[in-house]
Amino acid sequence: MAKRSEISAGTGPYGSVDLNCDMGEGIGNDEYIMPFISSANIACGYHAGDEKTIWQTIEQAVNHNVAVGAHVSFFDKENFGRNEMDLESNEIYDLIMQQLLIIEEIAEGFPVKLNHVKPHGALYNMSAKDPVLAATIAKAVKDFDENLVLFGLSNSHSLTKASEIGLKIASEVFADRAYLDDGGLAPRSQPGALIEDAHRSTRQVLQMIKQKTVTTLSGKTIPIIADTICIHSDGKQAIAFAKNISEAIKKEGIGIRPPRE
Repeated sequence: MAKRSEISAGTGPYGSVDLNCDMGEGIGNDEYIMPFISSANIACGYHAGDEKTIWQTIEQAVNHNVAVGAHVSFFDKENFGRNEMDLESNEIYDLIMQQLLIIEEIAEGFPVKLNHVKPHGALYNMSAKDPVLAATIAKAVKDFDENLVLFGLSNSHSLTKASEIGLKIASEVFADRAYLDDGGLAPRSQPGALIEDAHRSTRQVLQMIKQKTVTTLSGKTIPIIADTICIHSDGKQAIAFAKNISEAIKKEGIGIRPPRE
């Protein structure tokens, strides 16, 4: 299977895009998805994973020339980081810092540097809507390393607050999730929220890249910015999604490469 470095150059009018996946979460698909992506968001042990899985996932990413990022979360393994928590700003700041220190220490054993940070689950969704939380996360990331890229929901507070302090950002869209009219992701509990058909997923991705829009669950077309596209490794068709989307993007002459390259 092709390595990401072999498919990074874009030849068409749409330039390039990042293809990312949440990894190191114990799903078991990582090694099969890794050849098709350009960025890996690696669980730092708070919602999933441990030092061993972080090491293994970084090793796989290095072998496939995939950018390494931290997938930071609330400390909530029991609920996979999907339960909202009411924490003070200083607690959120420390939460981010602790996880970045964990993954950076392990990454020092490889010829790689952290490229990006992406919040996970409830922390991600809350920061998209809450400017105070978004600003706290952005500050922690910048204080840790001002060269890191923050991944956040397209058109959300996560990115606005990061931009205000000069942090590099990547507007994230989702290949396997449906959207609401306000640009938010449909809750997983809502019928139709999870896209499980590979062809539908590919169509949505190409629409987001080429037309800069997405069709919501209600049928409305809304604007969206697609710098990086997420595929969840725990989806039923995750491997097929990764392969199909990668091939479709290349067919359109669109490059696949991580932010900062």
